[in-house]
Amino acid sequence: MVRPYRFSLEEFLRLPLPERGVELLRGEIYQMAPIGSRHADLVDRWAEVLFRTFSGRARVRIQGPFAIPPDTYLEPDLLLCQLKDYRERYPVPDEVLLAIEVADTSLEYDLGRKVPLYAQGGVLEVWVQDLTQGRLLVFRGPAGDHYREQLWLSPGEKLAPLAFPDIPLEVPW
Repeated sequence: MVRPYRFSLEEFLRLPLPERGVELLRGEIYQMAPIGSRHADLVDRWAEVLFRTFSGRARVRIQGPFAIPPDTYLEPDLLLCQLKDYRERYPVPDEVLLAIEVADTSLEYDLGRKVPLYAQGGVLEVWVQDLTQGRLLVFRGPAGDHYREQLWLSPGEKLAPLAFPDIPLEVPW
């Protein structure tokens, strides 16, 4: 019988893969689509807001690695993490205050594959900026492979991350 090989996080990290654009989801390797200009621009705008707003309060990571042991390695568009030293390791779910994904062609992948993994890992809150419909999808309160609370916001509306309830952020477009 022929079966696919599932990689552990440690095995994946030893593979000679391109530096970016590959993720490991439950042991399976996925090649990411190239980032388009609208996607890149929105990531830049989110990054500016997060750096300006949370400097000294949280760590902002842009399209950097994030691990959910034992078999998942993601490269979210943005992470807001606890202020810790990540030089020798990747952030883990309980250190992530907010994960943001920007999605156009990757919307189905982000919602169908990545959001459930964030929930299973225990990530408190995930925002998915849907470029196709012009909305921000908010997922809060992980429970198994889903989130208990889901909100849809339009550009210009404001929402505070759960970790910083006193700091509302405006949804960019």
